[in-house]
This record gives sequence, structure tokens and C-alpha cells, in this order.
Amino acid sequence: MKSLRTVAALRNLRSQSLWRLLAADKSPVILAILQTLLLDNEKTLSSSVLKERLTREIEQLRASGEDLPQTAQAYIGDWLAQGWLTRRFPVGASEEEYELTTDAANAIRFITTLLRPRSAATESRLAAVMQQLTRLAEETDSNPRSRLAALTAERERIDREIRSIQRGGVKALPDDRALERIREIIALADELAGDFRRVRDEFDKLNRHLRESLMENEGSRGDVLSALFAGVDLIGESESGKTFAAFWRLLIDPEQSAALETSLSEIIGRPFARSLEGRERRFLLRLTRVLLDEGSSVHDVLQTFARSLKTFVQSREYLEQRRLHSLLKEAQRAALETKENVRPNHALAYSLMLTSSQVRSASQLVMYDPSQRITDADMHEASPSEIGLDVVSELVRQSEIDFRTLKQHICALLANQTQASIRQLLETFPAEQGLGSVVGYVALGAKHGEITGDTEMVCWEGDDEVIRRARVPAIYFLRERYFELTD
Repeated sequence: MKSLRTVAALRNLRSQSLWRLLAADKSPVILAILQTLLLDNEKTLSSSVLKERLTREIEQLRASGEDLPQTAQAYIGDWLAQGWLTRRFPVGASEEEYELTTDAANAIRFITTLLRPRSAATESRLAAVMQQLTRLAEETDSNPRSRLAALTAERERIDREIRSIQRGGVKALPDDRALERIREIIALADELAGDFRRVRDEFDKLNRHLRESLMENEGSRGDVLSALFAGVDLIGESESGKTFAAFWRLLIDPEQSAALETSLSEIIGRPFARSLEGRERRFLLRLTRVLLDEGSSVHDVLQTFARSLKTFVQSREYLEQRRLHSLLKEAQRAALETKENVRPNHALAYSLMLTSSQVRSASQLVMYDPSQRITDADMHEASPSEIGLDVVSELVRQSEIDFRTLKQHICALLANQTQASIRQLLETFPAEQGLGSVVGYVALGAKHGEITGDTEMVCWEGDDEVIRRARVPAIYFLRERYFELTD
């Protein structure tokens, strides 16, 4: 049974984005690109910057032989759908911003540990475990005697060390052990910075859960509503909110921050620090700023969620959402009741006109580039037309043309075909007004048709039964503009 539970848990994990990223066909390329663009340096990039940098990375990888057939925009859309990228629209921003999801960041960190494995068991890690266990045992001990004995022993140890230093017996940690310990600290701090993203995701889930609770709550004054109307910050008062608030207070404490800055400056100046890699030194120099930036981002998200949730309730917007939610549930119940009586392949004597729209992200819009649509500028001499549009306009002003009948002829022809020319109209319907009918068709075409720039030869029979011909502009009436002719 234990194996079955483990298999089920692993199968569920396999369907998540972290596993999919590690198992992707082009996983090495994707991991390298995501790490370079959104983890090593900046953690967040605007849409235009990400597209530009990704395009440059793709071109360089293609030049080295990598098969990357899609465009940068297509890859961004695919990675969003896979759950490796997330996008947000911060308040006051001019465009969307992209960053790695928690799963993608964890996958990259996991692969990085495989590329740069650390020792299986280091003295610094063992010492850290022992110190934490000893401290936990002391701080959870409620016996005054044992606590007093531990503090006395600690005081004696400190006194011995003071006397040893006074006699000139200062013992510094060897460089190899110091280097080992600082690398353990870097690994721990890197994981700590990554935890901020997970905390922010927890707040996001909590925000959605609270809104779902408001939608599912059938009562008028449920627990969530009562607390929000009373001014309680449900997100801030949650377990995740309280934990982060305590950590945030510690991080922004002036005394703690000053001590951290001092310690980092002293460590960077020690001789053993020269053996650190450039990446490790940069991480230590930027550690305080990284922690503050990540923490500030989570703090802003926490405050935004709390304010938006209160506004959502106090503005009574949730009432409209609940009404819509109720209507959807009623429709689902009706569908379940109907499915027992109506088969899926049974034809219903009912037509439902559905509307549709294409939803696109603003980042997918491409600015118009006139240079890509330059037409041939060569001028060709055209044959003179016997009837021009200026002549038509003058004839229209001087004659009474039955435009209503002409429009009916056009609509009748468009009912059977997608487009109609003046020549086809004259072949199908006789020119009852002779030249006036031809002039009328040309006038309607100038207003409701598509002028191609070419000419065509038309013919009609006048009242004197004489066949006449004329070359007129090639104009087509389209079915898409059918309703313009029905007024």
C-alpha cells in the first residue's frame, strides 16, 4: 500500500510543470535560456525586453547548431502554457512583466546542484545541525534549573575564550573550512531567496481561495464576509501572512540589517574569500539587496491582495459575481437533468447564435512597419475610359436613377454568390433605364463596392433595341457588405 501511495504521488508530480520542464525534449536549451534571462541577473523582465533578449539568444543558439524553429514570441507563449513563465501587470507599468514560476526556478536550482555538487557531508553542515538542535533544546526547556545550568556553562565558555584571547591565543578558522562554510551559507541564502517566490504563490492561492469562498457562500453574512466587513485582513492574518510578517520585520530591522552588512563586508575582505568564484562573490555583495527586493515584492503582493479583497467586498462587486456564479450552477444542473432525456446526437429544433472573439495578449501586437508593405511605384499608362467616376457623378446629379431597384438586383445576385461585377449584373438583369442603370451601378459601386483599378467592357440594350457598349471601372460588390445595400 505504501508503494501505491508513493506511485500515485509521483504520478501527480510528473504532471506538474517542474517535472515537465526536466523531461522536455529541449530541456537543456530551455533551462539554459531561462536561467540566463530570468535567474542569474534580473528576476523580472518586461515583455519587450524579454522578447528582444530571447530573440538574440535563439539566433546565437541556432548559429551553434541548435534546432529552434519557432519565434521568440511563440516560445514565450508555449512556456506560459507549460507553467514555466508567469506574467503580471504591475500597477503603473506600461507593459506586461514576465518572471519564472516557482517550479521552473526550483528545476533550474536542482540542475545547478547536479552541475556543481557539494560534498556529501561537510563539517559546517553537521555543525549547523548540532547548533540548531542544541538551541532548540535550550529554548524549549521549561525547567529553570537546566536552563540556568546551560547559561552558566555558556558563560564559563565565553570567559575561557576571553582569557585565551588576552594571552594572545587567537585561533582563526582555517581557510579551507572557512571556504566550505561560506559556500554552505551561499547555498542556504540562495534557497532562502527562492522561498520568497513560493510564499508569493501561497498568497495568490489564498487570495483565490477566499474569493471562491465568497462565491460559494450561500448565506448573506458568512464568516469570510463578516470578517472582511469588520476590517479584518484575512490574508495578513493567515498562517503564511503571519510567518512572512515576522520574517519581514526581522529583515527590515535597522540593527539586524546593519549587522548583516557589516558581517558581509568583513567576510568579503578575508583572505579565504579570494578563492570564491566571481558568481559567489557577486551573490554575497548583492545578498542584502536581493533579500530586500524579493521580500519587498512579496510584501507589495500581500498588501495588494488584502486591499483588493476588501474593495471587492465593500464595493458589493461580489454580489454580481455570486449572481453570475449561481446562474452558471443552475445551467449546469439543468444540463445534468436534460442529459437523461436528450441524447447528444439528437437534433433539436432550435438554433443558437453564438458570438466569438479572438483573445490576444497585448504583448503579441506588432507595430506596423511601412517598409514591409512597399508597393510597386512604377506608373503604367492606362487605356482611356469612356466613363470616369467624375463623369458618373455629373450624370447622377443630372438624372433620376432608380437606385432602390438596382440595390435589389445587387442583393439578389449576392444571395447566390460571394461577389458580383457590373457586367454580371447587366447580363442577369436588363438595364431598364439604359445608360442610367449603368451609371447607377457605377455610383453604387463607388460607395459600397471594391474598386480594383482595372476596367471591364459592359453592354446593354436601350429603349430603341440597340445594343450599346462602354468600358467602365471594374467594381465588385461583396457579400460582406451586403447589409449596406439593404437600407
